[in-house]
Amino acid sequence: MLQQLYTADQVLPGPAGERIPDGAVLVQNGTILLLGPRADVEALASPTAERRDFPGATILPGLINCHVHLVFDACGDPAQAAAEATHAELAGRADQLLRSGVTTVRDLGDRDGLAIQFRTQNPQGLRIVASGPPVTVPEGHCWFLGGAADGEAELRARVRQNAQLGADVIKVMASGGQITPNSPKMWDTQFTTAELAAIVDEAQKAGLPVAAHAHGTDAIAAAADAGVTTIEHCTWLCEGGGGYDLRDDVAATIAERGIFACVAWPSDWRGFMDRLGSARADQVVSRFAWMADHGIRMIPGTDAGAGTSGFDDYPGALQLYEHLGFDRADIIDMATTTSAEALGVGNTTGQLTPGLSADLLVTAGDPLADLANLRALQLVVVRGQTVSVAAE
Repeated sequence: MLQQLYTADQVLPGPAGERIPDGAVLVQNGTILLLGPRADVEALASPTAERRDFPGATILPGLINCHVHLVFDACGDPAQAAAEATHAELAGRADQLLRSGVTTVRDLGDRDGLAIQFRTQNPQGLRIVASGPPVTVPEGHCWFLGGAADGEAELRARVRQNAQLGADVIKVMASGGQITPNSPKMWDTQFTTAELAAIVDEAQKAGLPVAAHAHGTDAIAAAADAGVTTIEHCTWLCEGGGGYDLRDDVAATIAERGIFACVAWPSDWRGFMDRLGSARADQVVSRFAWMADHGIRMIPGTDAGAGTSGFDDYPGALQLYEHLGFDRADIIDMATTTSAEALGVGNTTGQLTPGLSADLLVTAGDPLADLANLRALQLVVVRGQTVSVAAE
């Protein structure tokens, strides 16, 4: 059986803190067979192994973008983009993600299960954890994706329908949002705690986690009380807007229940902060450190496809956390090992460990010294297959 042997100045297996100087990874049949010091792995590799040496480089797990929308096009009218989206367009966006180092995504809202269908058909091999149409109220946020339901019976039926479509996760719009005209505002709560609890209960019967879109603090609190798995955006907006309501008790509940927060900021976060102005931008991003101080585990995502958030620069989005003072090793861990755990794929990907899928990157230089090195990709491998190689 053909083996692939990759060597580099260092291997970062994950989780944070683990490092193998002068390391190597041996892959066979799309699975990691062995990793360790170069000499040890070389001695156990087949003489016919296909070998790739990357001096001055780093091997690390493929990145995970925890919040994307493959049916949106990052411009224009999202409802129209979703209505007209094709598998060919999804394939183009998947290719952009892969070439930026992303080997796994969580798609949190499509039309009629399009991303679910594409999941098993995409030729590039991008791993897709998909929700199907998000559960929302009639005329609510993203109602045009087909997931509107009213009352507990309809909500439970919608969850079952998404499960039958093949969803890996149930997405619920606990609050309103920006991209749907005339829907509830971002800070408005769309469901009661009891309704959210019914959604969580029905999802658990199907063996599925629940991701709750929640900008307003009241919606965040309701989602946490209902026992969701992740909270998306987690903006902590006051009722009525106009400020932020950081509640220590709600943060404590999120941390105690092991709920993950996916803030989902775009790669162009610098431009976004410039548009906000320095004073408001500082106020907005201060919640990152506040959540971390409260023990809330965060996972990164970009909301790719929504607004103007593109699919091609995930490393740029991760630099936001570096800007905010997060440790680089912890940032890489957030985007690999922690994200895999949050998405329920930790037994498949997220680390370089024997038996897991061969999803790996080779990046020039050391991302622990400068996170921008994640942009200097020399190789992307997903499920053991080469996606892109830098010119040599």
